[in-house]
Amino acid sequence: MALTWNRSVEWDSEDWRKQAACRDTDPDLFFPVGTTGLAIDQIDEAKRVCRDCDAVSLCLEFALATNQEAGVWGGTSEEERGRLRKTWLAHRRRAS
Repeated sequence: MALTWNRSVEWDSEDWRKQAACRDTDPDLFFPVGTTGLAIDQIDEAKRVCRDCDAVSLCLEFALATNQEAGVWGGTSEEERGRLRKTWLAHRRRAS
């Protein structure tokens, strides 16, 4: 049986990645090792890139829809996205 994915989120309809401010940034910046010490500075720097990004909301939507557990996505840390995802999922369930 083939697995199929019924995409209900149009986060990829206009390829938001082409608008992303991070496209010319070292991807390692967005995937710090750990959450203390130097990693905190790295997370803050990644979030600064996100603040100037035209695609930040689409990036966050992608991260929530695809359950991105690692790194900085849409201006949020792993921990922040975990909390947001619970609310996001509940909202999607009510909207269905």
